[in-house]
Amino acid sequence: MNTQGPTDTFDGSDAKMGQSLAGRVAVVTGASSGIGRAISLELAAAGADLLLHARSSRQQLLEVDQQIRSLGRETQLVLADLRESKEQESLIQQAWRWRGAVDAWVNNAGVDVLTGKKAGWSFHEKLEDLWKVDVLATVYLAREAGRRMCKQGGGVVLNMGWDQVAVGMAGDSGQLFALTKGAVMAFTKSLAKSLAPRVRVNCLAPGWIKTAWGEHASEDWQKRATAESLLGRWGTPEDVARVARFLVSDDAAFMTGQVVPINGGLSVG
Repeated sequence: MNTQGPTDTFDGSDAKMGQSLAGRVAVVTGASSGIGRAISLELAAAGADLLLHARSSRQQLLEVDQQIRSLGRETQLVLADLRESKEQESLIQQAWRWRGAVDAWVNNAGVDVLTGKKAGWSFHEKLEDLWKVDVLATVYLAREAGRRMCKQGGGVVLNMGWDQVAVGMAGDSGQLFALTKGAVMAFTKSLAKSLAPRVRVNCLAPGWIKTAWGEHASEDWQKRATAESLLGRWGTPEDVARVARFLVSDDAAFMTGQVVPINGGLSVG
């Protein structure tokens, strides 16, 4: 069985998909790497101009910016620590000041507690940081972006969940992500009802996606990830990005209040 996923290399060839987002403005938080980077490139290939956000990874963000500009799209770069309410507010203001309107807002930014120094933090330290960024920042940005979109006549908000919230996963990481991503998924459904019919709000729920942690995961985790997908492989950031592009386009005009799993078919639960 071929368990290899699509290539992770973006060379601009996906621009042939057409310009389904031509003339639109999108914001992607956490755009410097992983899923956020892939979503940014995918939306640009479909014709959107992008405001790209990162907390501090300026060099990585510049590399994404360069790739997007090579497609003929325009960009704006913003560094902001989303743990701080003033910086959340500043990000919103800069986004609307740039073009006067935003058509799609993607809340992808999240705390990495699986790699780097934060991997050694206590459960409660990790939960506090995740709650500030993954939950509270998502709530504020989604509500404020949605409010402004209603005034301008329409738009789309995408949040980021987790595919195993409903079935659960043992261990600290499972509990952390169930708490935080479960909150985001429930919030998405209520916000969609609040903003309908002018603004659509949906939630991506990725499964085993090979981002930085997956690249260096142990053999046991590698086997588990492939075993828990009916397609027998890890997902890629590009798998998630293609779904994001669909959801912010007019092709998904009758979809709101949905949590969309991107997991190759979850085999547990």
